[in-house]
Amino acid sequence: MRYKIVSITRNNDFHRAYGRGQSFVGSLLVSYVRRNRLPFTRIGITTSKKVGGAVQRNRARRVIRESYRLLSPGVKPGYDLVFVSRGKTPYVKSGAVRKQMEKHLTEAGVLAGNAP
Repeated sequence: MRYKIVSITRNNDFHRAYGRGQSFVGSLLVSYVRRNRLPFTRIGITTSKKVGGAVQRNRARRVIRESYRLLSPGVKPGYDLVFVSRGKTPYVKSGAVRKQMEKHLTEAGVLAGNAP
């Protein structure tokens, strides 16, 4: 089944997740989780210039988006999820990022049941 991924677009929504959200830090990814009072989950992906040039930043975003896409059927609705890439993110396979994302979302209690 295909799920629509809804993006966070407003700057203050990102800042709200950073300031009041629960954070989970890993070597490949930093995840912020916050309830949003909406019937769906939104995600935001940020990549700073510290990660590398445009090619590396785009790859980091693609890897994070694909990892979330695989986990999205098991994610509970009603959350804002912000993922921040780290320096290693563009250089690893999406499976490694997915494992770390799965760990963060499980710790946050957002991942319902067993996702693939």
